[in-house]
Amino acid sequence: MKYLKTLSIVFIFAIGLQAQGISLTGYARNYMGVLLKGDHNYAIIQNTFNLNVEKTGDKIAFKVNPYMYQYPNMNPELGLREAYLDMYFSSVDVRVGKQQIIWGKADGVFITDIVSPKDLTEFLLRDFDEIRMGITSVKADYYIGDNTLEMVWIPTFTPTKFAPEGSIWRPAMPAFPVKPVIDRSREEVQPNLDNSEFFAKFSALTEYIDFEVMGGYAWDDDPTMHVVKHMDFSNPQHPVLTGITVYPEHHRLTIGGGSFSTTLGPIVLRGEGAYYQGKYFNTNDPRAKESVVKKDYLHYLLGIDYTLMDWHLSGQFIQQAILDYDDFIQNDQYSNMATFLATKDYLNETLNLSFFMYYDFNNEASLIRPKVTYDLADAFEILVGANIFTGTEGMFGQFHDNSMVYTKLKYSF
Repeated sequence: MKYLKTLSIVFIFAIGLQAQGISLTGYARNYMGVLLKGDHNYAIIQNTFNLNVEKTGDKIAFKVNPYMYQYPNMNPELGLREAYLDMYFSSVDVRVGKQQIIWGKADGVFITDIVSPKDLTEFLLRDFDEIRMGITSVKADYYIGDNTLEMVWIPTFTPTKFAPEGSIWRPAMPAFPVKPVIDRSREEVQPNLDNSEFFAKFSALTEYIDFEVMGGYAWDDDPTMHVVKHMDFSNPQHPVLTGITVYPEHHRLTIGGGSFSTTLGPIVLRGEGAYYQGKYFNTNDPRAKESVVKKDYLHYLLGIDYTLMDWHLSGQFIQQAILDYDDFIQNDQYSNMATFLATKDYLNETLNLSFFMYYDFNNEASLIRPKVTYDLADAFEILVGANIFTGTEGMFGQFHDNSMVYTKLKYSF
């Protein structure tokens, strides 16, 4: 009942805002998915209400984006994706508050687009404006002709949000010889000035190429799982493993990178890359006191966009490379992945066919995402799609039992 009262207050407040010339946009959506394996259980049944409240003036603007997810037999999940204030000056724009920050030129991959943390409670299946989480921050854009210097200060750290225990999207834990004890005492990054994050990006638009150069001093959004083995050395020749303690911990990273796009005749060539200093990786080194090692690594891609017979085609090759590699590291030295996108509109752009695919070369696994979207009426669309997981290992293979078909009915206003 308290949630109905809250929604009633929101609607009454929204009507009052609209009367004052404040823009209200958003959507209502029903989302249903069924697993293709086993007993064909529901993968998801979700009702969503998303509202954007905005007003723009000559010197100031604001945006507030509340949302609600409702699942059967559960209390509604109310959230605030963005809530910020814009201030405009002669050559500088300043945005203060909770906001999503989008960088880079990659499709479906996070390389330099790492300022906003990710909500992975449904893996990578949500729309990207729902995967990126808003963060309280101060962002300043300084304009130099057609170029922009963007600086971001994030006073408190927000980690990646993973699926909860019991969810079909919970990442698989590694196998241990004995049941581990999970110690979360080191997982939290204390909210103080010393633990702030800083990012900067310079963007340039030229006649031949668009490019960005970025850098950051930040926390790794994903915690490293430290594993401590407890041994009984009463018999030095045959030590016995008596227990394992696992504790997640976030570590500082220094990042530098950039992206570019340019047109070569009918082809758009895109590239993006970043150098990460201070990343921790798990290791099987029996000599190590803890099962982690600190290394630097590169993450980069090269992509091509092309239009053929009204089909928009896009391909990307992505690689992660661990520098100064040693054979005990659990990750491969080179992790190779590719994406492919094909999309085309029909019936005066009321019908859209789309096919998107991730392929993990190392684990021979993939995520295949075909979908059809039809605009049944003005502002009302019907989407039918599938999420197909292949393989048994790696990022995609671990979810091989979660292949699903789904529908989305969405009304935008």
